[in-house]
Amino acid sequence: MSSADKIKNDLQRAIEVGRTQDPSAVNLFKQIIQSDDSDSDVVLEFRINAVTNLGDLYSKLGKAKEIKDLLQEVRPLLQKIPKAKTAKTVRTLIDSVSEIPNQNPLLIELLKESIEWTKIEKRTFLRQRLESKLAASLFKSKEYQSALHILENLTREVKKLDDKPLLVEIFLLESRIQHAIGHLPKARAALTASRTAATAIYCPPLLQSEIDIQSGTLHAEERDYKTAYSYFYEAFESYNSMDHPDAVKCIKYMLLCKIMTNNSDEVSSIISGKLALEYDGRDLQAMKAISSAYKQRSIKQFQIAKEEFKKQLTEDPIIERHLTDLYDNLLEENMSKIIEPFSQVQISHVAELIELPIDKVEKKLSQMILDKKLNGILDQGNDCLIVFDEPPADEVYPTSLETFANIGKVVDSLYNKASKLS
Repeated sequence: MSSADKIKNDLQRAIEVGRTQDPSAVNLFKQIIQSDDSDSDVVLEFRINAVTNLGDLYSKLGKAKEIKDLLQEVRPLLQKIPKAKTAKTVRTLIDSVSEIPNQNPLLIELLKESIEWTKIEKRTFLRQRLESKLAASLFKSKEYQSALHILENLTREVKKLDDKPLLVEIFLLESRIQHAIGHLPKARAALTASRTAATAIYCPPLLQSEIDIQSGTLHAEERDYKTAYSYFYEAFESYNSMDHPDAVKCIKYMLLCKIMTNNSDEVSSIISGKLALEYDGRDLQAMKAISSAYKQRSIKQFQIAKEEFKKQLTEDPIIERHLTDLYDNLLEENMSKIIEPFSQVQISHVAELIELPIDKVEKKLSQMILDKKLNGILDQGNDCLIVFDEPPADEVYPTSLETFANIGKVVDSLYNKASKLS
């Protein structure tokens, strides 16, 4: 039996053992990787397969540090294979680390080391993709300025090469970062650039779904929830066809749009619909509870729902941001209804009726007064709210402005006629 046949058999046996996630498969893969110094294409192919399979096994076992060590160990081997195969192998191992939860700091460290290696080896194509991955990891760690700095230099370089697929990803990531720091105009501009680049190439369904989600997110920020719903629905259909786990996230966003547009009645019909039925779980039940509380205009039920489904509602920043706005609006509506019959009322009485702590009620009343949503003052000495009657509208000022505007038109008309006579 030749050396290549022996390695092939050993690789098949290691893969079979690795499918059961048996740690003993690690040694089998390592023996194959270190087995032969032959530079024949067949042997190199088997050794690279052993590397990627070992990385996959480490990922399933949750051993991120071992993947990092593996990538450093096989770098001499990677120099013997074509650049395209090297890029695929390195990216596969790095993706294996990203699949392990709570390993983002180690992933950032690994990416920085790998980028330095690509600079030494002059692997430009690989370096650009690793820098894009590094920017995404920094974004995940909320290091927004560092991520933007990397993208700024990378965009300039990739534009010269006209690498459209990578440009789509870069602009999409930039849009997410700008949205996260609250710069909506730049987020929209980056998303438009991403869409423009995507129209020039074949855009994979997964990437197109991510673009649709970002489009829906930005429309939701502009309070255009109907358009946002249509984008989220497009993304959901795409994810659903691929059995992608992010399909649940899209349904949550769709339900959020319905709640924000006061269409709470449609939430139950969407959840019980044919497409969403298979995704029913705590995520959708959380949105259903919020919808029910908002429909009843109940602050207490709203807070109970947020506490009961804290993980499902607060981990996603988009859901949390819009629910905060929803809670504020609901609180203002309830307070306005309670205060409406009174000209003077104890703050403690308002807190008792609305079933909230006095300090929260006082803070919200102060905010409403400052925002001119409530015409009154807080009497701290007597711990009460004094509500003033709405002052009658002064019609003299707008009428005067209208009169002056009309006089101006008459004077301009007379001036034009006088100019023609002269």
